[in-house]
Amino acid sequence: MSVGKVLLQQDNEGVATIILNRPDVHNAFDDEVIADLRKKLDQLADDDETRVVVITARGKSFSAGADVEWMKRAPGFSEEENFADARNLGCLLYRLNTLPLPTIAMIQGPAFGGGVGLVAACDIAVAVKSATFAFSEVRLGLTPASISPYVISAIGTRHARRYFITGRRSMPTQPCVWAWCISWSPTPARCMQPETVCCA
Repeated sequence: MSVGKVLLQQDNEGVATIILNRPDVHNAFDDEVIADLRKKLDQLADDDETRVVVITARGKSFSAGADVEWMKRAPGFSEEENFADARNLGCLLYRLNTLPLPTIAMIQGPAFGGGVGLVAACDIAVAVKSATFAFSEVRLGLTPASISPYVISAIGTRHARRYFITGRRSMPTQPCVWAWCISWSPTPARCMQPETVCCA
């Protein structure tokens, strides 16, 4: 059994797959996940054998965004510690967005909050038809802060404003929102890998 919150698999064709491995909490990320993702992206950026990076997840969800338990600890952090957490997430998204390799998000289930940020920072996104996307944090009174530049770049200012304000769910086949930036896959999640790699 594979262990670790973030896994890395590499094949002989230069495809590196980063896998979020916390299905029990819908692949929510905390400070450890953010640091491990950044470490693996740095590793792949320097790997001459890698030609494309795929980011996906195990379980029913792609990512629920920030881990609730991690967020609960935040009020006990100092201002410097909270700033460091926000900076680390921002650095991860920047690294993903500027990685000198093609990046593909392979979305096998719902993506919320920061999970949508990961999708938006990738070059290409492929989702199952049943996937949903939402900035659910706004319903808790939180602003999609660190992820907003990448989301705006992906779907445009007007659409971003709508979903940032309402927190409404959207689907990859919805006209004029995600359809032009995400190719939806009619195949089951377990069969997505070959189709996704063909994008590269």
